[in-house]
Amino acid sequence: MAFWRSLAFSAVLLLLIHASHCFYLPGVAPQDFQKGDQLQVKVNKLTSTKTQLPYSYYSLPYCGPEKIQDSAENLGEVLRGDRIENSLYAFKMREPQMCNIVCNLKLDAKTTKEFKEKISDEYRVNMILDNLPLVVPLKRNDQDSTVYQLGFHVGLKGQYSGSKEEKYFIHNHLAFTVKYHKDVLTESARIVGFEVKPFSAKHEYEGKWEGKTTRLTTCDPHAKSTVVNSNSPQEVEEGKEIIFTYDVEFQESDVKWASRWDAYLLMNDDQIHWFSIVNSLMIVLFLSGMVAMIMLRTLYRDIAKYNELETQEEAQEETGWKLVHGDVFRPPTNSDLLCVYVGTGVQFFGMMLVTMMFAVLGFLSPSNRGGLMTAMLLLWVFMGIFAGYASTRLYKMFKGSEWKKVALRTATMFPAIVSAIFFVLNALIWGQKSSGAVPFGTMFALIFLWFGISVPLVFVGSYVGFKKPAIENPVKTNKIPRQIPEQAWYMNPVFSVLIGGILPFGAVFIELFFILTSIWLNQFYYIFGFLFLVFIILIVTCAEITIVLCYFQLCSEDYLWWWRSYLTSGSSALYLFLYATFYFFTKLEITKLVSAIFYFGYMLIASYAFFVVTGTIGFYACFWFTRLIYSSVKID
Repeated sequence: MAFWRSLAFSAVLLLLIHASHCFYLPGVAPQDFQKGDQLQVKVNKLTSTKTQLPYSYYSLPYCGPEKIQDSAENLGEVLRGDRIENSLYAFKMREPQMCNIVCNLKLDAKTTKEFKEKISDEYRVNMILDNLPLVVPLKRNDQDSTVYQLGFHVGLKGQYSGSKEEKYFIHNHLAFTVKYHKDVLTESARIVGFEVKPFSAKHEYEGKWEGKTTRLTTCDPHAKSTVVNSNSPQEVEEGKEIIFTYDVEFQESDVKWASRWDAYLLMNDDQIHWFSIVNSLMIVLFLSGMVAMIMLRTLYRDIAKYNELETQEEAQEETGWKLVHGDVFRPPTNSDLLCVYVGTGVQFFGMMLVTMMFAVLGFLSPSNRGGLMTAMLLLWVFMGIFAGYASTRLYKMFKGSEWKKVALRTATMFPAIVSAIFFVLNALIWGQKSSGAVPFGTMFALIFLWFGISVPLVFVGSYVGFKKPAIENPVKTNKIPRQIPEQAWYMNPVFSVLIGGILPFGAVFIELFFILTSIWLNQFYYIFGFLFLVFIILIVTCAEITIVLCYFQLCSEDYLWWWRSYLTSGSSALYLFLYATFYFFTKLEITKLVSAIFYFGYMLIASYAFFVVTGTIGFYACFWFTRLIYSSVKID
């Protein structure tokens, strides 16, 4: 029977993984285009993996329309630094164009400096057509497959042959390819791909500049000649004239509209993900074996032995976890703070669980830009009711009476610490004039979500939790605390806490690499099936390692388990931050101090959140374990 249950469980997990690959709900409805219909290209932020500071497209002196219009952005997009605006790039559906002139630009000292800085920092230009991001296709040398890079570089640095002087060149000619899937019956088409090959071309013309009607000698649609390489590149120097041009061709594709994101989300590292899962499962099996041994052999033997003791004298001769029954449920020091942290952990756990369930089912497709971050923020706010409930239920068990004070701290402490770090980082980004700086309007919206919705919900949950009858302990607590005997070196609180965090971190660190890569190297992360599996493994690992170490602690007659159970699994956050530091120095090329502060600031927030979640999982596992074992023995 157990075999069939495990088989069914494995089948469900495989379906979850499969679902993450092949099914998602698109962020927008498909749009049909007839031949000749206008296609408007929108421009998005400039991004760089070297600085991590996004800038709006028109922060560089690119040609723009007379009136620049912002597209409506959701909360997640604004926080990501997206700034979507209209542009001068316009196509007509299934009508190829060659050598279209956008505009010309005469470089002065200021514009030259701006372009050079962005080229030096390896900034990429991002554009959007029909909600699809612009990509540069690159062939892999070792495989026949094509990989896609988001956006094209502003320019590049190089040297003329025979010269050692480094020059800056700008990508001023764009060869666009729009892929479409045609409906045979209606002759309408849907856009399924948007690619570009950027070139640097030193355009020339005869006579006077006559705007878009000027006939170029280097790129002439009448002579059917266009730019096919960057052999004669456009240098960025003061006084030089840059002419921006583009081609567009249309290619019919077999890819259907519903599958158009598959190429963007193609992951070639499935084997590594499976290795991550197997690695994590090995850790879980090892810990499960230890827990099973403790529960089935040691515990049942201990309980049977304790229950057979007939006299008080015999009981006093015994050693081990039963001896501390009169102190094991004694409220810990700073019990109010523990209640606050447990409530916050419940809030975060609920947010993560629901977000991942929605993501696995495909509701948070990357086509809905900013959807993931918006969903996480809103779920965090609405999970406040569970935070209040959990914190005051525990508080009442500790014989507390001032539930409003605990509710207020639960509602404000974690967000206040995160907000303080966020405001400092935002001020630094604002100083760099980056589009990543959150505007005041969005700040107001975030404060309203916090104080207008989250705080009241925490108080509602707290009120309901406090009205419930207090959780009864299975054994009575003595009036006088028992003296804790001297502990072995390996039971030292600091040592056991640090050891406890290694295995939960070990269960997730491979998947953590892909998450960090998607965040800091501008790649899509959409393997939510794998992530959901790893999250379940993390829960089991945190629970089991805490139970094992809690049992050893109680056997050593040390009953101060409340905070230690939280810190044991929560210490995995320390290893997460250390890994983030290792990742910074080995995988990223960040050179600016502001960018480094930005990275470590946000990784500090992520590690703090991870501490709260894993700590809460460990605490509740140990809480359940201690109540279970002490309710199983007869206490005279």
